[in-house]
Amino acid sequence: MTLTNYTMMDIFNMLIAPAFIDTVKMTVISGVLSVIFGFIVGVLLVITEKGNLCPMPIFNRVLDIIVNILRSFPFIILMISIIPLTRLIAGSSIGLKAALVPLTVAATPFMGRIFQNSLKEVDPALIEAANSFGASKFQIIFKIMLSEAVPSIISGVCLGIINLLNATAMAGIVGAGGLGAIALTYGYQNFNMKIMYSICIILVILVAVIQYCSDLLYRKLK
Repeated sequence: MTLTNYTMMDIFNMLIAPAFIDTVKMTVISGVLSVIFGFIVGVLLVITEKGNLCPMPIFNRVLDIIVNILRSFPFIILMISIIPLTRLIAGSSIGLKAALVPLTVAATPFMGRIFQNSLKEVDPALIEAANSFGASKFQIIFKIMLSEAVPSIISGVCLGIINLLNATAMAGIVGAGGLGAIALTYGYQNFNMKIMYSICIILVILVAVIQYCSDLLYRKLK
């Protein structure tokens, strides 16, 4: 589509605004899913360590290897390599819905490490004290470990969400839509610098807002 006869406001309303909404949707939905799955992975990595609540060294090692393998893939390669899985889950390999699969798969190991590292920072004396008072494993995880690690988790999750935002731009290259697709089609291929710089400014503002909200939550919970 040629844009020579359109004003910048028209372009914003027709292209950039819908793409912005798609980008936010992809980031929020995949962010929520990856936090949920990452929490499960992180907790399992911690409690199955030798000498912890549910020591299972072999399971822990296997899960650790899987996390490392998934984290080693550049996002664009991971997204292409799991296209069969994406089609199985989403019914297609293109579009916003399809993009959620690789975004979640890519972000979950990262979030898992964030939860793992944050939970491991909890003072072992607190866990031992809770054990001595007869607290269940569920209570220790949620009322002791998680509550103590919340500020650190918030900082880490913020970094993960920002990485997800960057990944949504790459997802646009293979038909996921969003700001990345607009930047590629109109900014790069058609050399429309106004669109390219507009999208850059929007992404900078989004990152700043995410970081500000994270810092605000961190200060309140610290």
